[in-house]
Amino acid sequence: MKKIKVLLSLLGVFIFISTIAYSQPFKNEIDAFKKSDSISMPAPGGIVFAGSSSFRMWKDINATFSEYPIINRGFGGASLPDLIFYAEETILKYKPKQIFIYCGENDIAGNSTITADTVLQRFKVLHSIIRKKLNKKTKVVFVSIKPSVSRWHLEKTFNESNALIKDFLSREKNTTFLDVHSSMLTSDGDVMKDIFIGDNLHMNSKGYKIWESLIRPVLIFYNF
Repeated sequence: MKKIKVLLSLLGVFIFISTIAYSQPFKNEIDAFKKSDSISMPAPGGIVFAGSSSFRMWKDINATFSEYPIINRGFGGASLPDLIFYAEETILKYKPKQIFIYCGENDIAGNSTITADTVLQRFKVLHSIIRKKLNKKTKVVFVSIKPSVSRWHLEKTFNESNALIKDFLSREKNTTFLDVHSSMLTSDGDVMKDIFIGDNLHMNSKGYKIWESLIRPVLIFYNF
């Protein structure tokens, strides 16, 4: 029964990706990445930040981590199938030593039928692509799905998704599950209100300071 559920979930992923291939969402942003690369292609072995708008809106990420070769490829309101579809353009072509992934939040927010297990199966597809296409020693860091004021009603599914992905990565080599979620909660277990901009979804500088403090210790160069 479990195998059937997984197969159905994976089938859903590939159907979704077929839809993306037809509609080409985020094409303008992907084209902008290509144009930037044509002007100055980042050297292989950098650190890619790939995923959705929480990375895209981190405008000063390169200044924040100025001593590291950061390549920010967050785009739109990307879901995991979007990141899978655009994996070559946003991750693989750079041959990075380390990849930070923030994605999965929009999967849940965009469709009430998406479960934590669906998010896990989608992430597994992305992870398998990375492992097949890049050096097996490439470090993959999954940044946990964050809480937010506007999506607090989805907190249960966010936590379930985080737990499943954390468990999966605990059995995979060269991976890290980075928990930013816990540090964005108050001592009472509520989401911090003052770390978001007006939409109560995306972070302000105070929110990104929290992320910086957690990400910086994980930013390590590895000699292959």
